[in-house]
Amino acid sequence: MNGLKTLMLLTALTVLFVAIGYLVGGQSGMIIAFGFAVVMNFVSYWFSHKIVLSMYRAKEVVETDAPRLHSMVQRLATQAGLPMPRVYLIPNNSPNAFATGRNPANGVVAFTQGILDLLSEDELEGVTAHELAHIKNRDILTQTIAATIAGAIGMLASMAQWGAIFGGMGNRNDREGGGGNMIGLLVMAIVAPIAAMFVQMAISRAREYAADATGAQISGKPLSLASALRKLHSGAARLPMNANPATAHMFIVNPLSGRSMMSLFSTHPPVEERIARLEGMVYKV
Repeated sequence: MNGLKTLMLLTALTVLFVAIGYLVGGQSGMIIAFGFAVVMNFVSYWFSHKIVLSMYRAKEVVETDAPRLHSMVQRLATQAGLPMPRVYLIPNNSPNAFATGRNPANGVVAFTQGILDLLSEDELEGVTAHELAHIKNRDILTQTIAATIAGAIGMLASMAQWGAIFGGMGNRNDREGGGGNMIGLLVMAIVAPIAAMFVQMAISRAREYAADATGAQISGKPLSLASALRKLHSGAARLPMNANPATAHMFIVNPLSGRSMMSLFSTHPPVEERIARLEGMVYKV
């Protein structure tokens, strides 16, 4: 299912690039856009995790830099039956974390400095187990590609806006055929950001519930994860992260809380419901 969703996301990216290319530059623009989409698909699959990590200036920390953190991640990865993921630190005081990578063999878990300062060791274990659950459930490729695609769609909106201002870049025949259609460009400039929002929302909220449940099983501490979510929700609302909305769905809690209209369309289910489900697991663990 995740593989199919990844294919659908890549196909959607190609269609959007070709459409905007046609509107901006006619037939020649469509051909150029198709070539660009092919390159973008390749980059999304192989390098999207590196793009997201660089976006947040995340730096890899080795065992000698953070021995206790590495030891905890290693222990939980072993319990989850996963290879040891690489560990990254994001220099940001807003408490949050995410997982990325193409597959479990290339898994990455990234923590903000804020989450390390805020949570107790047990709570941090709960969060780490949640992120490892995303790796175990093979959510990470689709999540990371979706972030890259959403960002690309935002770029398309900008292209459409400038294309509308300058009347398209195709020749006369292309424009008469619709390549320079001003209305179409303006519509695309409006619709593209909305499409980006729905790309994010296409990443099912059910995945967060599943990662919570799997993470609680990995750590054996559902109440610690519940406590962490409560603190993170409050902390993110108090100190929102200057995050790219295209990547918001990757974080354990919405990093845009209290800062952006995009938070109204969060891919994250309500924290209260997540906490209630985790607390309900206590009698099953």
